[in-house]
Amino acid sequence: MEENLFRSRRAAVLAGGVALTLALAGCAANSGGGGDQGGGQGNRPDIPAVTSLPVPANAANPAGNGQATCAPTTTIAYAGAKTGSNAQLGVNIVNGVQLAVNQHNQANPNCQVQLKQFDTEGTPDRAPGIVTQVASEQGIIGVVGLPFSGESKATGAIFQQAGLAHLTPSATNPALTKNGWTTFFRALANDNVQGPAAAKFMSGKLGAKKVCVIQDDSDYGTGLAKATNDALASSGVDASCQDKVTTGQKDFAAVVSKVVAAQPQVVFYSGYYAEGAPLDQQLSNRGFNGTFLGPDGVKDAEFIKLAGDASNNAFFTCPCTPGELVPQFADAYKGVSGGSAPGTYSLEGYDSTTILLKAIDSGAKDRAAVLNYVKNYNGAGYSKEFKWDATGELATTKVFGYKVDNGQIVPIGEIS
Repeated sequence: MEENLFRSRRAAVLAGGVALTLALAGCAANSGGGGDQGGGQGNRPDIPAVTSLPVPANAANPAGNGQATCAPTTTIAYAGAKTGSNAQLGVNIVNGVQLAVNQHNQANPNCQVQLKQFDTEGTPDRAPGIVTQVASEQGIIGVVGLPFSGESKATGAIFQQAGLAHLTPSATNPALTKNGWTTFFRALANDNVQGPAAAKFMSGKLGAKKVCVIQDDSDYGTGLAKATNDALASSGVDASCQDKVTTGQKDFAAVVSKVVAAQPQVVFYSGYYAEGAPLDQQLSNRGFNGTFLGPDGVKDAEFIKLAGDASNNAFFTCPCTPGELVPQFADAYKGVSGGSAPGTYSLEGYDSTTILLKAIDSGAKDRAAVLNYVKNYNGAGYSKEFKWDATGELATTKVFGYKVDNGQIVPIGEIS
């Protein structure tokens, strides 16, 4: 049944694409645009991809100097989604974590760091129990995780009580660093950086005069939507078209009707790919011919797989560095991912793990020593410079743009 449904939806998308092409041909002379059934103004802007990325010559390598010594019980952990509706974002990270540990252990025969993996399914309901288990294992002296903002909010106090440093490669809600936690470190820009970057991208590169902002009900989606709306309000873009969806929702008929009536040039979806993909597909089926813009929670190959041909209208914003443009990382990554290229936050997972490994190599033997090392860390990674303030925010951050091109997500350069 599911296969037949997929085929029928794919056929509808293809039929819609043919109809859209004919409609655009007929309306090409109308410089006003925006008068068709689906709304929007013409095809997605042509922004070229970038194919190279400068990497600092002094970027930290998990192998170190090969002279490290540590107890055989020395352990770090990954805590985050490995299963669940948005699991691929967690899988991207844990592959980067595993690669860093592998490279460290291969180069340091006298320091074989163990890696334990804990699956939270990415939910704030399951995460507290899992993190309590992580904290109870005294051999674990540092953690990479949690990937999502909701589960991070639900577990930060547990890490704090345990004195256990945890580096999130992907949780972006700005409020996470306002809880007084001293064990939380964000390895990327938060949504108060990504939101304005997205607004600038829509009003500038995408040429939007009207935008529909659709948000889900997660801490991540609501926080990013607010930051984006605040920036749009001062940019001159009409963002009066607003709507909300719920986690797990699959039928977006009411939302799609609202978008079609508003005729925006861009739909910005603040949430994750599990809902973003069917939303984009249903918009396309109704003839929307504008641009679909998703943030880091949507930027994944699973989005293309789920949205099908509708994904051809998509751009993404992400405070993640494109690991596929770092050859020495991308080639090695395929060895732990079954041949897949790095995904969203793979490189941030790798760099975060490298910092914990450098703490161990420096002689840190317990949680307090690792925490102190991370607090005072100042150095380059493959993705960015890492130096945190007292709240756990990075001193310098970046936001990148991406687009769908021939069924692949490709970077278009820094947009922040």
